[in-house]
Amino acid sequence: MSDVLLAVNGTLMRGLPLNGNLLAVGARFVRETKTAPVYRLWSINDVHPAMLRVTSGGAAIAVEVWSVPPAGLAEILSKEPPGLSIGKVRLADGEETLGVLGEPALCEGMREITAYGGWREYRASRANSRSA
Repeated sequence: MSDVLLAVNGTLMRGLPLNGNLLAVGARFVRETKTAPVYRLWSINDVHPAMLRVTSGGAAIAVEVWSVPPAGLAEILSKEPPGLSIGKVRLADGEETLGVLGEPALCEGMREITAYGGWREYRASRANSRSA
């Protein structure tokens, strides 16, 4: 069975805390891109993001696309924080692929960070505000 593409938008990205979970199952980085402008992003206690597809008010969110052996998907998902799941994500070029999404209940009462355009951008803004 051939590898599947997985779009990740947070701590699974290169250089971030859970990237080793992708590498451990033999996943390979394919490319950086953005989603179609139909998603919103929340910071879950500044530990990880949660991305939700919406019918209005969405934006393009920065993601990385990885090629993952099918057997590795379950292992990756089992190590994700509670409230995150794998579903279909539409990319900016119209392609649909599997991706990491959040459950709506997880985002209740959390900080919306859609305007930053991605987890890395949000984290960089937090670091800059602390050093100012």
